[in-house]
Amino acid sequence: MNVSATRPYRLDYSYRSTGPIDAIFHSHQHYEIYYFHEGVCNYLIGDRIYTLQPGDLILMNGLTLHCAKIDKKVPYVRTIIHFDPDSLQPLLAWSQSVNVLQPFQELANVRLSLDGTDREQIEHSLHLLGTKYDRSDPVGEGRFRLAFADLLHVVYTLCRKPMQHRDPPTEKERTVQRIVSYLDNHYADDLHLEELQEQLHMSKFYMSKLFKDVTGVTIFEFLYRRRINQAKIEFMLNPGNTVTDVCYQVGFKHLAHFSRMFKQQVGETPEQYKRRVQTNT
Repeated sequence: MNVSATRPYRLDYSYRSTGPIDAIFHSHQHYEIYYFHEGVCNYLIGDRIYTLQPGDLILMNGLTLHCAKIDKKVPYVRTIIHFDPDSLQPLLAWSQSVNVLQPFQELANVRLSLDGTDREQIEHSLHLLGTKYDRSDPVGEGRFRLAFADLLHVVYTLCRKPMQHRDPPTEKERTVQRIVSYLDNHYADDLHLEELQEQLHMSKFYMSKLFKDVTGVTIFEFLYRRRINQAKIEFMLNPGNTVTDVCYQVGFKHLAHFSRMFKQQVGETPEQYKRRVQTNT
């Protein structure tokens, strides 16, 4: 549900969502709080693969490419909050002594593995926020603001504790982690399977099958998503660069191919996206 039409800030909240999803890499300009309740899920964020367990809390800055690969044979239950940090400043004005957005600004993308009272506290806060989400009367709106501000304070407190990191538990996932890291570092190079086979010392056929099994997408689907995502970032950060400049910077050889892939993934041409970003800044 989207409440941006009735509130002066952007905040989308989906509590204990169970709807099916496809493995699609995406990015966005808002921050995200993701909580994993139950299911089987490999979550790929940038060049990191996380094998999720109930109680995992992920904070994302949004711009990083991310995708969830789930086992559709079991329920996939998660809570997701998207919010625009700039529009939230008036809501958080009373709490300027503590920068509750600091974890998103400094940690960028991080997974917290919660248990015991920490897990109980975050689940209570998420539930409380959900009970206030749909109320549009002044009292309900005030309680919603307080509940969301409290949730951000809970997240801030959790991030100040020593973090527990879980490595991918299987050899398959560790191998795919190597592939993803290589692609993320070399996305602008002229990559092909033969080169990956040589650099990573594994059969290209085995590599391709393993990557699809773990992530849900092919190696080149990931690579093109990574390039297009980087192109969007370039348009935002370096508005003086031409579309042709960005095309070659992110690894495409031909402008027509770049434009076709960009429109397929973003829904508008690079020129249209570049103009829109410049208008909004």
